[in-house]
Amino acid sequence: MSLRTENVKMVGKLVVVAAGMFGFGYALVPIYKHLCEALGINILALGEREMRGGRASLPANTQVDMSRTITVEFDANARGPWSFHPAKRSLQVHPGEVATVMYEFQNVQDRRMSAQAIPSYAPRQASAHFNKLECFCFNEYTLEPGEKKEWPVAFVIDPKLSKDVTTITLSYTFFEVGSKTPPAPGSAPGKTVAHLSSGAGA
Repeated sequence: MSLRTENVKMVGKLVVVAAGMFGFGYALVPIYKHLCEALGINILALGEREMRGGRASLPANTQVDMSRTITVEFDANARGPWSFHPAKRSLQVHPGEVATVMYEFQNVQDRRMSAQAIPSYAPRQASAHFNKLECFCFNEYTLEPGEKKEWPVAFVIDPKLSKDVTTITLSYTFFEVGSKTPPAPGSAPGKTVAHLSSGAGA
């Protein structure tokens, strides 16, 4: 067998091995997603599901505590000359129930801007039990002059939240990226009921 023939066979084997490795690597992503969704171990995958009409296309939750109702108040604070406010000021939900609220934003400046939101909670003990499935606060956004946007916040409150807590305030501070980052609005510890304050630009 000539050296040329051996080289051709070796190249052929290497091409087959490379193609197999590429195919296996390409298939890993959908396989991983299907396994995570089937086993329920990748909660962040829920954020990739389509949001229609302000509601998340999520599976029915069979662990909703219908015996309790929690009032969730929504607050917005803008650190800059733009309009930022929730479409609803409050919502009543049951622990374990998936709920969605829309936040509206408009860049009223005559220049492009990039901004991001910082969330905070009152009372503070609620933060560990307030699980966001989809939130604009996960990302930074760039808006053109006068551009308007609507962003969803899909969340579920853990049924393990203390029964003493009947009202939660979810507050967002929206600031321009590149400027000095403002501290998140504080809340007095130990309170179980928080008062809703008017959001800037609402």
